[in-house]
Amino acid sequence: MSQRIVIDPVTRIEGHAKISLFLSDAGDISDARFHVVEFRGFEKFCEGRPIGEMAGITARICGICPISHIMASAKTGDDVLTVQIPPTAEKLRRMMNLGQFTQSHALSFFHLSSPDFLLGWDSDPAKRNVFGLIEKQPDLARAGIRLRQFGQEVIELLGGKKIHPAWAVPGGVREPLSAEAHKHILGRLPEARATTETALNLFKGMLDKHREETEHFGNFRSLFVGLVSRDGALWEHYDGYLRVVDSDGNILVDELDPRRYHEIIGEAVEPFSYLKSPFYKPLGYPQGMYRVGPLARLNVCSRIGTPLADAELAEFRQRVGSGGIVTSSFMYHYARLVEILAALERIGMLLHDPDILSKRVRSVGSINKLEGVGVSEAPRGTLFHHYHVDENGLIKKVNLIVATGNNNLAMNRTVKQIAQHYIKDIKGGKIPEGLLNRVEHGIRCYDPCLSCSTHAFGAMPMKVEVVAADGRVLAEQVRD
Repeated sequence: MSQRIVIDPVTRIEGHAKISLFLSDAGDISDARFHVVEFRGFEKFCEGRPIGEMAGITARICGICPISHIMASAKTGDDVLTVQIPPTAEKLRRMMNLGQFTQSHALSFFHLSSPDFLLGWDSDPAKRNVFGLIEKQPDLARAGIRLRQFGQEVIELLGGKKIHPAWAVPGGVREPLSAEAHKHILGRLPEARATTETALNLFKGMLDKHREETEHFGNFRSLFVGLVSRDGALWEHYDGYLRVVDSDGNILVDELDPRRYHEIIGEAVEPFSYLKSPFYKPLGYPQGMYRVGPLARLNVCSRIGTPLADAELAEFRQRVGSGGIVTSSFMYHYARLVEILAALERIGMLLHDPDILSKRVRSVGSINKLEGVGVSEAPRGTLFHHYHVDENGLIKKVNLIVATGNNNLAMNRTVKQIAQHYIKDIKGGKIPEGLLNRVEHGIRCYDPCLSCSTHAFGAMPMKVEVVAADGRVLAEQVRD
């Protein structure tokens, strides 16, 4: 009875994964699993490398978010050297990370996710992609491409390359910001801000139309984890304290030094996936499920600290959270747009900082600790780098808890919720393409970087299997 159905176009996620839907004896969806089936093993082959190389090495984990690993790795190096980096170096690191947020969030919203809710969940899959968006809404698609380009330009003008710039290092950064680059970034900001505001208004205007998706695309109680600033619990993306809140807004952990992350976060493994399943230790596994990323950051912060983004944050909470915590994973899309606006405002603030063109951007130190931790926020969520080194600074052990991995339990829960709501009857072993797309979109809400999370490489499809209660595979659908 097993069938194989090939459906185009390719799945709009980064990496290779499989979804298994399990049926009860009655034929209903009883469970769902999100499998990440690629593996590379960066943690192991980093052993023996000098700590000064780690930012460049770990950046190669992913071509989508290399900046995130560069930042976390450089901060880990700062910790091992026990140096205080120059103020300008921190501001420049922050600017590059904000450029990374802009380009990554723009890619997720305009290229990967918006074709579903702008062109239709059941629209022709051959056109339900960025090219179809260009055909139907060319101005919006073009603006989205330019917004992502702006974020990439910020990265390139600071680091010399759009991808894998060898720029942030233990102790600071290699090169300061030039006056020409400063002028260029400042000149591009108004257009980027206008595009973001257009996208925000567009998405807010579609909320009523997508009430069902809001209700069933990963809408459940969980914890939320993220960094907040050390002064006033503002939205944070580079440094600060760890905060944990629940779905009622209660603060469970506050002002926790990120170096102590292991006191609250454990890591479990399952035989059906290479992706680890981090959990909140006090609640145990799997009850300690938590979410990270744009939605979590907006839930854990008190406010953002910039006027336009703060106004949008207040509206976001009121529109979809009744003034409190937002629990629907479909709202990750909305949260990304709010974060782009926050990133653009903060880039503008940094450009007007009198220290931003200083040439003092690096401190020098020696190996003063044999263990270091660097934690920052990647576009997809909180990123942990933890290194053990010897007296010569050679890596002895590495542990990486990557943003996407933090969301693993929540992604599995989301796939199950969507499948149980939409897939009621599988006739002839087939799932209608539109329903399959909804299940996949549950994963796209989190914008997973699967190569990043398992430290793998390659661009591969997603496969969905429907498994009967007796273990037979009733349907196997693959997007090549």
